[in-house]
Amino acid sequence: MADVREMTVGVLGGTGAQGKGLAIRWARAGLKVVIGSRSSERAQQAAAEIAGIAGGDVTGQDNAGAAAVSDIVLLALPWDGHAETLTALRGELAGKIVIDCVNPLGFDKQGPYALEVPEGSAAQQAERLLPDSRVTAAFHHVSAVTLADLDVAEVDLDVLVLGDDREATDVVRALADVIPGVRGVYGGRLRNAHQVEALTANLIAINRRYKAHAGLRITDI
Repeated sequence: MADVREMTVGVLGGTGAQGKGLAIRWARAGLKVVIGSRSSERAQQAAAEIAGIAGGDVTGQDNAGAAAVSDIVLLALPWDGHAETLTALRGELAGKIVIDCVNPLGFDKQGPYALEVPEGSAAQQAERLLPDSRVTAAFHHVSAVTLADLDVAEVDLDVLVLGDDREATDVVRALADVIPGVRGVYGGRLRNAHQVEALTANLIAINRRYKAHAGLRITDI
């Protein structure tokens, strides 16, 4: 298995808070990062901003270009554009390790709640739409605010990594481990991604009640 530090990490949706936060941490750790967006201009602007904060090798392209040049691709996309974007990028994502961190959530007066997904989860939808990719699910519960704040030297968090490809999940766990304080933990098969995605609604409720940026720790391992 190749060292994750020798791989290029593409972040599709890297102009949003979650993608940008993870890109900042990976760039600071010395990884080569490519930001993807529907607009190459916006991607390049975000890449320049991230490089200014974290240093490192950060560039920007449109989503197709970022997917094509990357070894690992994080999907940090809005849920309402998830299926359309992946359908269009099936060729560029073939053979790549794909990490889906999308949380299909709705919001009403009572707060956040998990949406029903016909395939079971966003990750399973990605698996269906990308049959030639190595789809995993991870990074659902990482605070974008904490990631972007480099004054937080260590992020107190475990990242659950799900997937059916053992080597791919090991690579994604290693990608989590390069962020100081973070530990990648295997969390089961991709069919179990629904409850991991849905748990984000609980964390949002916790954060609102306690004015925090809560995450998860798994004990006794």
